Amino acid sequence: MPPPPAEPPRIPGAETAENTSPTVAERFRALPRPALIGGAVALVLGGSFLVASLAIDSTIASGTTVLGVDIGGLSPEEARDRLDSELAGQTDEPIQVYIGEVPEDAADPHLIDPADAGLAVDVAATVDQADRPGLLGRIFGGGGGELEPVATVDEEKGRAELEALAEQTGTEHTEGAVSFADGEVVVTEPSSGASLDVDGALERLRESYLSGATDTPLSLPVTAAQPDVDEEEVRRAVEEFAEPAMSGPVTLTADGQDITLTPAMISPYLTMEPDDDGSLEPQLDGEGLAGDDTVRAEVDGVSRAALNARLAVQGGEVVVTADGRSGLEVDTGDLGEKVMPLLTRIGPARTDEATVTETEPELTRENVSELGITEQMSTFTVNFDPAPYRTTNIGRAAELINGSVVKPGERWSFNETVGERTEENGFVEGLIILDDQYQTAQGGGVSAVATTMFNAVFFAGVKPVEYGAHSFYIERYPEGREATVAWGHLDNSFENDSDHTIYISATSNENSVTISFLGTKKYDEVESVTGDRTNVVEPGTREAIEDDCVPQPPLEGFDVTVERVFKIGGEEVKREDFKTRYTPRDEVVCEAGSGDD
Repeated sequence: MPPPPAEPPRIPGAETAENTSPTVAERFRALPRPALIGGAVALVLGGSFLVASLAIDSTIASGTTVLGVDIGGLSPEEARDRLDSELAGQTDEPIQVYIGEVPEDAADPHLIDPADAGLAVDVAATVDQADRPGLLGRIFGGGGGELEPVATVDEEKGRAELEALAEQTGTEHTEGAVSFADGEVVVTEPSSGASLDVDGALERLRESYLSGATDTPLSLPVTAAQPDVDEEEVRRAVEEFAEPAMSGPVTLTADGQDITLTPAMISPYLTMEPDDDGSLEPQLDGEGLAGDDTVRAEVDGVSRAALNARLAVQGGEVVVTADGRSGLEVDTGDLGEKVMPLLTRIGPARTDEATVTETEPELTRENVSELGITEQMSTFTVNFDPAPYRTTNIGRAAELINGSVVKPGERWSFNETVGERTEENGFVEGLIILDDQYQTAQGGGVSAVATTMFNAVFFAGVKPVEYGAHSFYIERYPEGREATVAWGHLDNSFENDSDHTIYISATSNENSVTISFLGTKKYDEVESVTGDRTNVVEPGTREAIEDDCVPQPPLEGFDVTVERVFKIGGEEVKREDFKTRYTPRDEVVCEAGSGDD
């Protein structure tokens, strides 16, 4: 059995009195039954009413305001409607701003539209944070106060608006710089600048907008911009490099000759660029310098092309009439590297050796036989009526062609070798055929050289690549075996398929031009067989009154085929056709113009 409960301890000297008052339970049992039932019902109903009141009443605490607009006692929906209506005028007002400190007179501020800056009040979020004290709060005096509105910021719009303002109002800083023009040093002094601090300004705008103080000018923060290249660095660059660089010419020597480069030549390609530490470092565009026309002229004055040995046929044998000569080529690939160290030197020290390469001629006395130039492959002469323009133009073309060396498999071009027929290239005006009639133009007469070249190619047995006959037939040329050229339109070219090097000899006098091919014959003999004229068309007559009209005799048009026959050991081994269509050469009668007497 469990032990009996212990008696409570007694404090010595203290009296213990027995409690004879009725307990709460005894009193409750002593109440009449109807009273008990009524009290219970009242308690239940009162509690239910209180809970319902607390649950239903969600109105905003009285005295709640947002930017001065009272929303106390309103439901959330009513509060949102009131704020939408009454805040519009306040929150749409332009914000007055100044870049930097607000001036004392506060005149002419910049105005920023809140909407353009991406600023707006979030009415729903603002109402959501308002106090709702309920019934008990009202009973015991619960109230609201000034409620800070919730603002939204569209960062992208706000930044774009402020960046535009920064561009409009900022002052750019100026970097110190040293440049060169016309052989002189040009100095740009550095200066500081200031620009709007976009991030700081965006935050300040948001704060001002939330405070509702849009009618008070707002100071937006600025960021000072200091140049990386300062005055001290500019001064150092000028003294240590720029002034010495432009103090005089520099000289490169090649084979005892001088290439002189003046400051005016160098300055367009010389710069001083800042590095990461703001130090100005010199840079020279060597490629640009080497390509400059004036520099190129200096280099060309020292360089010389290799000259091939000159050959001729004497007594049926190929002989060397003049020895070849080596050439000298100035290498401009390292021109910048050569010139840059000289720019800070003084006097005679501003000189160095140019990089040069000695070039050997393709054809020398020693290698003529090795190249297979052992005999005359072909020769052809065209005669013409003497005329000063013909003598000049034909002689110049022959001069440029003479001595050409064409290796096996290479293509030779009349236009590339002779060049454009211009006054600068040594040609004068003469008669040409254009639009089926004679006219005057630069280089007239060179078709005699083109025809001579075509026939030298024809009888050497090598391969024509591009050629074209005159539009109508010219009596001094062999029909079907003649050619013309036009710069940029028609070339006269051949490929050396003879398996040996070909040397071209070209000579002329006042009434003839001769071109010979020297090499090794691939065929013992090449013959020409000219067919009959077919599809003959009679010419017409035209009158012209142009000042440069050239009279023209009539000649029929026709078709003709020329066969090239290749023989080895007297036997035919191949045959080729060359077909030509000539238009009629109309008679041209030059009439006096209406204004002539």
